[in-house]
This record gives sequence, C-alpha cells and structure tokens, in this order.
Amino acid sequence: MGGQTRELRFLVVDDNEDIRDVFCRLIERAGHASSTAADGQEAVDILQREAFDVMLLDLTMPRMNGVEVVRWMRAHPDVAPDLRVVVISAWAGEHRAVLQELGIENVMQKPLRIQQLTDLISETLLDLES
Repeated sequence: MGGQTRELRFLVVDDNEDIRDVFCRLIERAGHASSTAADGQEAVDILQREAFDVMLLDLTMPRMNGVEVVRWMRAHPDVAPDLRVVVISAWAGEHRAVLQELGIENVMQKPLRIQQLTDLISETLLDLES
C-alpha cells in the first residue's frame, strides 16, 4: 500500500444527530476518522483533549454556537493551532462578516453535497503535503 495518503481526523460539530451521522459515514467511507460533538461546548472540551485535522462546524447550536467556538479558539491559540475549521450552515450568509473577521475562509452552505465534502478532504490532504 505505497503512497497511501494519511488518515485525516475530523471533528463533526452539529446539534442534529442525523447530520452528524451522515458526515461521519461519508468521512469514514473516504477512509478517514471522525469524532462528533453535539454542541460548541462539547467541541471545545474535545479539542482540549484530542488533535484533529479538520472541524466541520455548525453555527446554530445550543450552549455555545459556532461563532463562539471560533472566538474561543482564537482566545486559546495553543489548543488547536493547525486545525482547519470549516463552517457548515444554512445561515452562513448572515454570519459571513463576523466569520471573515475571525479568519474563517471555509464556509459551506447546508445542505452539504457529498462532492463538497470529498473536495474538502482532497484539498486538506494537499495542504498537509505541501
């Protein structure tokens, strides 16, 4: 199995269990690993214990929303310095200005198409290899 690309570790953060399941299945089918968090508070707890390559982050969640998670990460730059944050939201447009301000370039609209996730995986692997 020469030339096998490395396994990426995804953290899927969404308060909708069905969405978490779909993302995890897609990620795992592509040969990568996934963990999930049901809201921003849980995500922040997990990020302090484990390392991930990519976080798929919903914006609208109870307890701690996606924007608050990114703000928390900016306030704790040592926690996940190399994490690629991808915001996935049906309402991303409304938050675009604040997301740009926080340095989030990757924003995807819900519902996410499988191809978008596949492209994201490829892009992330390319970035890591370069």
